[in-house]
Amino acid sequence: MAETLIHGGTDALGVPAHDFSTNRNACGPCPQAVAALQAAHVAQYPDPAYTDLRAALAAFHGVDPARVVLTGSASECIHRLTLHAVRSGARQVSLPRHHYGDYPHAARLWQLPVVPRSPHAGGPGLHWACAPSSPLGLDEDVWPLWPSPAPAGAWRVLDCAYAPLRLEPAAVQPNLDHVWQMWTPNKALGMTGVRAAYAIAPVQATPQELAALRDLAPSWVVGAHGVAMLQAWTTPPVQAWLQASLVQLRAWKAQQVQLCARLGWQVLPGHQANYFVARWPQDGQARMAQALAVLRAQGIKLRDAHSFGLPGCVRLGVLPPASQQALAQAWAAMNLKELA
Repeated sequence: MAETLIHGGTDALGVPAHDFSTNRNACGPCPQAVAALQAAHVAQYPDPAYTDLRAALAAFHGVDPARVVLTGSASECIHRLTLHAVRSGARQVSLPRHHYGDYPHAARLWQLPVVPRSPHAGGPGLHWACAPSSPLGLDEDVWPLWPSPAPAGAWRVLDCAYAPLRLEPAAVQPNLDHVWQMWTPNKALGMTGVRAAYAIAPVQATPQELAALRDLAPSWVVGAHGVAMLQAWTTPPVQAWLQASLVQLRAWKAQQVQLCARLGWQVLPGHQANYFVARWPQDGQARMAQALAVLRAQGIKLRDAHSFGLPGCVRLGVLPPASQQALAQAWAAMNLKELA
């Protein structure tokens, strides 16, 4: 039987009115990026080599354009990097303790055993990290295990999906030159419906490896709207909007953490970005599936953190006060003890 992957966001009931289940920037969508999409040239294929886009992304990150690899999305990048590592000799995968489900899903498809983090987890094989991490929003502790450069036969990938949404300064500033970086700006821009991402290769990646990775992608892996979003991502007006949105998100987050305390939910510590995990009270945990369904029927969607290895908890993206009020009212109106 095919594995069912669990995601937040739109479901069979449609778009939730108050969607706490994803980590997108709730200040978005970014108006300047939306304008870029509206002006996108959709009558023709994009340049299949993405020459101008790769140059813009390279300049934005201060790297050689040859190191930039366009991908259809973070999930597509995860599967492509996994296939590339397997084809190149990887025999195991290591993951953070709590992690995004596509990492192990891709590993299972290629029958790669998943091994726990250890002092040897930076050796041969494919190794994933995410900073800030998901679902907890923590700083990764993997850097002491990843001396640079990586040994032969090792692929170290840092998922940077939430780096632009960091609300607290990082405790450690790692050297990114020796890891694969995976960037997905649609979350920071509040437009996750547009699918496009990119990877930045480590400095030691050879032209042959980069060519082999690009050859695994279909032609035009990113369409015109994805190109427009990524181009906009590199521009000063969009980056200025992002920085202003972080100020708003910090204020909303402080209110949302206080709301959880009033509801009797225990917020797990250490969160650094625009989301966090909260543990429900015991009676709520016993009826979590039913309670989540009742809330969803009222247009409020939370992410059950059980799939992350955190039973009894929910992950909440930060939303505006109106959504927080809707959650508070729905929770107060729900008698958990009477749920069947």
